[in-house]
Amino acid sequence: MFDKLREYGVVPVVAVDSVDDGMRLCEALIAGGLPVAEVTFRTSAAADVIREARVRFPEMILGAGTVLTVDQVKRAKAAGAGFAVAPGCNPTIVKAAQAEGLPFAPGICTPSDVERAVELGCKLLKFFPAEVSGGVPMLKALIGPYGHLGIGFCPTGGVTTANLKDYLALPQVAFVGGTWIAKKDLIKAGDWAGITALAKAAVAAAKR
Repeated sequence: MFDKLREYGVVPVVAVDSVDDGMRLCEALIAGGLPVAEVTFRTSAAADVIREARVRFPEMILGAGTVLTVDQVKRAKAAGAGFAVAPGCNPTIVKAAQAEGLPFAPGICTPSDVERAVELGCKLLKFFPAEVSGGVPMLKALIGPYGHLGIGFCPTGGVTTANLKDYLALPQVAFVGGTWIAKKDLIKAGDWAGITALAKAAVAAAKR
């Protein structure tokens, strides 16, 4: 699953309040050449959005984000999420995802976080919050002692079209999380064309 995401270089990180908005958002992302999304469990609609989108847009790769509880792990899996992500590295949640057969990327930003995640058998780690944690220089510092372990990273938080090339230039970076592609204000305003344009720009930047 994570190898498939690597093909796109960027995964939109989204939060939607209704299934209708979720479907419109999926249409906008597909139109922008980016049929993938991490639907965060920050809203009560997340599981329903993933479930409905799996039916209406089978070509999309849909994951669950901000997965903080065992119940959310189970709901994400039941809804049809292809992967799940968390902002931190909670062993209980990692083990729950493994028990469900759900590809899971825990969040890390320190050497201790990395070692905890590796000990749990995780192969892809979410570097979060990327920019405020030191950005590319910090990630390079983490890759130094741990890169030989064969782990990959997904930097998220403060990544934009302006700096994603610096992250993607690192071989250990599988893809970046794109929180800027479909921000809440754009979704609230129903600016689907704007989201499509941002998706297209992200795809172009990732390819470069």
